[in-house]
Amino acid sequence: MRQFLQTAFPAIKTTIRMVSSKKNGLNGSTKLVPPRAFSADEQPSLEGFAALCEQNISKQSYPLSSSVEKNIPSYDLLSHSLDDAKSISRLQDEWNHVLLSGPGVFVVKNLYTSKSLIEAVNQVYNKIIASEASSTKGDHFATSTANSRIWNSFSKHGLADPTTFAEYFSNPWLAHICAAWLGPAYRITTQVNIVRPGGKPQVAHRDYHLGFQTTDAVAAFPRAMHVASQLLTLQGAVAHSDMPLASGPTRFLPFSQQFAPGFVAYRRPEFVEYFDGRWVSLPLETGDGVFFNPALFHAAGENQTADVQRSANLIQVSSAFGKTMETVDSLPLVERCWDAMSSLAKEKGIGDEAKALVAAVGEGYPFPTNLDARPPAPGGMAPESEQDLLMRGLEEGWSTAKVVSELKQMKEDSRA
Repeated sequence: MRQFLQTAFPAIKTTIRMVSSKKNGLNGSTKLVPPRAFSADEQPSLEGFAALCEQNISKQSYPLSSSVEKNIPSYDLLSHSLDDAKSISRLQDEWNHVLLSGPGVFVVKNLYTSKSLIEAVNQVYNKIIASEASSTKGDHFATSTANSRIWNSFSKHGLADPTTFAEYFSNPWLAHICAAWLGPAYRITTQVNIVRPGGKPQVAHRDYHLGFQTTDAVAAFPRAMHVASQLLTLQGAVAHSDMPLASGPTRFLPFSQQFAPGFVAYRRPEFVEYFDGRWVSLPLETGDGVFFNPALFHAAGENQTADVQRSANLIQVSSAFGKTMETVDSLPLVERCWDAMSSLAKEKGIGDEAKALVAAVGEGYPFPTNLDARPPAPGGMAPESEQDLLMRGLEEGWSTAKVVSELKQMKEDSRA
C-alpha cells in the first residue's frame, strides 16, 4: 500500500516516510510526527508542482490508445468490441492508470455513434432550458450569465423523455468507463452546460468534493483525505456539439492531479499563472467523451467562435463508498433537542461544546442538493449546509419553530 501511494502520488512520499519511519518519535527519537493537514497559510512548492506536470507520455505508455496528443491519450471505441471481455478489462486497466498515475485525463472517440440520438437529446435539453429561462442560476467558477445551464439534467431528462433517456444511459461503454475508476454500485449525475460565442473561460480549479470548498475549509481536512477525495468521483463530459479548439473545449493540465496539496494551491496566483501558461486542450466531435480525475487542474475554455454553441453534458459519477451506514434524519432530532442545544449555547456560548453538538446533529456537507433551488453561494462555491444553518440559529437565538421551519425549507429546496 505504501509503495502504491508513493508511486501514484509522489508529492506525499515525504509524509509517508516520516509516518512509517522508526524514528518518528514513537521510540524516543526527537523526530516529530508530521502535521496531519495542509496549512492554508503555507506556500506549496510550485517547483514540485512543475516537476510533476512536465512529465511526458507516448502511445507506447498506453498501447490500446489510438493516439496520444499533448499528453492526453485518445481511445477510438470503434476499434474495440463490447463482446471481448478481456479486451475491455485491459482498457479499464489503462483508463484507471491514466486517471491515477498518468496524465489524469483521456478522450474516448465515438462514445455515442448515433448523431440522431444526440440531436434528439439536445431537443429535450432545449425545451428544459426554455422552460427555465426566467430563473437565475448560480454557476461554479464562472458568472451565472455566461452559460445556458441545466442542473440535474439526468433527472430532468428522464422525466421529460424516458425513451431517449433509456437509449442514452444504456450505453455499455459509459458503464465500463465508470467502473474502471469507481468499481460497481456507482451513482451518475449530469449537468448540461452550453457556452455561447464570446463565453469567457473559467478560472483553473479542481472539482468535487474538496474543489468546491473554501481554502480554509479544505485545510481542515487531513492530507490523506485530499488524496482519498479524488478516488471517490469521476468527472467527464459528452460532446453534444462539435468542439473545435476555437470554441474552447476544456483546458487540462496533465499530471496535476498527482500534486497532493493541489486543493489548497489551485487558487494561489502563481499556480493559476502556471496553469495559464501550460494548459492543453483537444478538439472533440459530437458524441466523443472526455473523462478525468476531479483533482486535475482544469477549466472550460473561451468560446472565440461566432457561431458555435459549445454544448456538453457534464457527467459526475460518485463512488458507492461516500455514504453512511445508516440514514440519520436531522429534522426530528433538531425539533426534539433544540431547547437543549439553545440552553447549552446560552450557558457556555457558541464555543467548542456547541460546535461539537451541531457537528453531530446536522449535515456539514451541503451536497447532494438541488442547485436550481439552492445555487452555489457567493464566490461560486457551495450553498449553506445544515450545520451552517444550525449555527446561525444558535447565534441569532431562533425558537424551535423557527429553526424547524428553516430546516424544512432547506430540505424541501434540496429535493430533486
